[in-house]
Amino acid sequence: MQQQRLKKIRILVVFFIIVLALSGITAFPVYTELSFLQQHGYMNNDQFFGPWLNKVNGVIDTYGKYPFLFYGYDWLAFAHLVIAALFYGVYKNPVRNKFILSWGMFCCVSIIPLAFICGNIRGIPIYHILIDCSFGVIGIIPLYVCRRYVLQLEALQKQQSTALQT
Repeated sequence: MQQQRLKKIRILVVFFIIVLALSGITAFPVYTELSFLQQHGYMNNDQFFGPWLNKVNGVIDTYGKYPFLFYGYDWLAFAHLVIAALFYGVYKNPVRNKFILSWGMFCCVSIIPLAFICGNIRGIPIYHILIDCSFGVIGIIPLYVCRRYVLQLEALQKQQSTALQT
């Protein structure tokens, strides 16, 4: 029973690590990604995201004049990778490191006010703010399920420990 729980926990943690790392890695080539979209006609104003992509096209102009500003994207990507690595603690010892899951869930919830407050200040369209919020809403699901499994595993370990002492 404990091994099954541990396997489920590890699958969820590996999934979360991979998704978090991938979302961070996409920040490294933001200029290349937008250049690709521009070159292949995805910034057409007739398309739903076209006007927004044309506005974001300022990234391409900015890169030409101030490439050092993109160092911030590098740090954003790095932060994602470091945070993803933190979850290895849950993979290694879920019960001892269950606080990481609670912290991760807190971070997922915190995305929502950040996106709405900063998004409005920066003039980000509502649909893009909602996309950003979806990272927190979707991210909390595997963390919540994993946390439930960890608490169950902890209870099983306590039962086993109590049984061995008697």
